[in-house]
Amino acid sequence: MAKIFAKFEKGILVSTLVLMVILIFGQVVGRYIFQSAPSWTEEIARYLHIFQVWIGASYAVKLREHIRVDAFITLFQGIVRKILESISALLWFSLVLFLAIFGTNLVMDTISYGQSSPAMQIPMWLPMIAVPIGSLGMAIRLVFQLIEVWKGNYERPKSEGIAT
Repeated sequence: MAKIFAKFEKGILVSTLVLMVILIFGQVVGRYIFQSAPSWTEEIARYLHIFQVWIGASYAVKLREHIRVDAFITLFQGIVRKILESISALLWFSLVLFLAIFGTNLVMDTISYGQSSPAMQIPMWLPMIAVPIGSLGMAIRLVFQLIEVWKGNYERPKSEGIAT
């Protein structure tokens, strides 16, 4: 199930990137060649990028690719390292749980206000829902990461990494 979800995430990230590039390219061609471009292309590219950031943040937790300073924590091993890694993960978990709760409140408020986007007139809760989805994804992944830390696995996954 986790592999299917990871492939689904990758698929979303790649397809939204391709779509975003096409939309922005069309916007540039429209502006500079035809002196006119539809405003909805810029708006949808912005909303796609918001989803990329939040879904990508969740995927980066899985790969342990978020920026962090390891100089201090790598000095420790065993139970001390597990405790330090756990404190870090729990603080981060608290932050993303906070974002998920308040992101959900923002989405609910936006639904009740009936706000819509300027160019496409879509409900604004659609782009805003990326915040609670991405936050929940990070929270779930942080729980799995915490389990891995207590198993003694401090490194990022070898099977599915980004070339560094």
